[in-house]
Amino acid sequence: MLKLKSVIMDEAAVQRSMMRITHEIIEKNSGTDDLVLLGIRRRGIALAAMLQDNFVRLGEKSIPLGSIDISLYRDDLTALDDMPRTGRSEIPCDLTGKKVILIDDVIYTGRTVRAAIEAIFDVGRPKSIQLAVLIDRGHRELPIRPDYVGKNIPTSHSEVVSVMVNEFDGKTGVCLYQAD
Repeated sequence: MLKLKSVIMDEAAVQRSMMRITHEIIEKNSGTDDLVLLGIRRRGIALAAMLQDNFVRLGEKSIPLGSIDISLYRDDLTALDDMPRTGRSEIPCDLTGKKVILIDDVIYTGRTVRAAIEAIFDVGRPKSIQLAVLIDRGHRELPIRPDYVGKNIPTSHSEVVSVMVNEFDGKTGVCLYQAD
């Protein structure tokens, strides 16, 4: 059972954070040439679409947008299910020589990002992979650090960070829950 502790971000705060991340990506990469956005299934895809819209809103060219499914790359695959369900990765172009911006909703242990990096290298050899996350909650188990962070939220292991996006949840925001 989860008990709501607090609403961390409302829709406006999420939009502001994603716009700030958009500006940071443009600044770090001196524009948007050779960028490709890859959202990690599921909510990372919606956040990647927000970034794509922001680039266009700022007068940048449209950046290729795709998704990456990490199901078969998880290190806990057999512990989750005997017959894991997988989605499909949608890679919008050849990644060779591109700067891939990998987008996820929350970074916690780093294992999801590790799996995503392996999945990316199975389809191409990008020039670089940068990581953008809406929420960094700490507790890394692997030496993985995001390049772009919407908000840092120090948490305990018994807390759950829930990111909601309109496409899947009917509303956008971030809540913190306490697990019993």
